[in-house]
Amino acid sequence: MPKRSNASPPEKFDVANIRFTEVTRATRGNFETLFEQPGAPKYCWCMAWRHSGREHIQNDEKKRQMTALVDAGTPVGILAEIDGKTVGWCSVAPRETYRRLSKQQDDSETGVWSVVCFYVPRVLRGGGLASALLDAAIDHAFAEGARLIEAYPVAEASPSYRFMGFREMFAARGFKEAGMAGSRRHMMRLER
Repeated sequence: MPKRSNASPPEKFDVANIRFTEVTRATRGNFETLFEQPGAPKYCWCMAWRHSGREHIQNDEKKRQMTALVDAGTPVGILAEIDGKTVGWCSVAPRETYRRLSKQQDDSETGVWSVVCFYVPRVLRGGGLASALLDAAIDHAFAEGARLIEAYPVAEASPSYRFMGFREMFAARGFKEAGMAGSRRHMMRLER
């Protein structure tokens, strides 16, 4: 049997052994390694919902823009690590760091953080990593001063936007339906 590379995620894991870290200058290399793996969203670099200045830009430009955000100290999200390997991502940041996420968005609100996407490698899907990332994202946002957290998940049967998470996962954590953000995305909110 071939030896797995150090960048490959473990196929089995214990949720209790996951460590979560914010993406910062110090951890940016781990974020880049995760996104550059086969099957990872290097086509996006999690810039789809961020202010990028142009609609259609090349992947390397998206990476450069994300790197600039991280280097400027802008919150962009958290990483999940198991046994020293980065295995997952959740984009959680102040809502104003994203472009408009719904037509009903009230830009006068302050202290709103948004959870807009997850990346869990295919071999780890279905094992609870996305749920653990969401729990950590909630804790992170509130620890950073969020007054409320917004998310834009879809129904599990949705043919698109699945990277934004599933509605049931958010409802199980106390998020309440607040409307729709498009034809498939539900707008859900959590306050503490």
